Amino acid sequence: MKTPSFGDNVRIVTTPLTMEKGVAGLMGTVCGWTVPSTTGVSVIGACTGDFAFNVSLPDRNECFWFSPELIELVDHAPGTEIEIGKKKFIRHADGEWDEIPS
Repeated sequence: MKTPSFGDNVRIVTTPLTMEKGVAGLMGTVCGWTVPSTTGVSVIGACTGDFAFNVSLPDRNECFWFSPELIELVDHAPGTEIEIGKKKFIRHADGEWDEIPS
């Protein structure tokens, strides 16, 4: 299984905990990651590896921190375009980014 990264589309795994939180099966986008012991964020899941993903869930109009075992990669959001400064990039199906000529 591939590890999700920034901008990837993911699905929240259905478990009793994610069902209780109302997020089971929802689709979202990875917005970042952190080390909870350093940042003190509240994480859904056990977070045994001291690593968590931030996922934006449009159906809930919220972002949540999840332990890695509670998210599964759907795809790398091919076609996504981002702009950093004066540079623009587009994402491919394999997760790579290419700069778009100006």
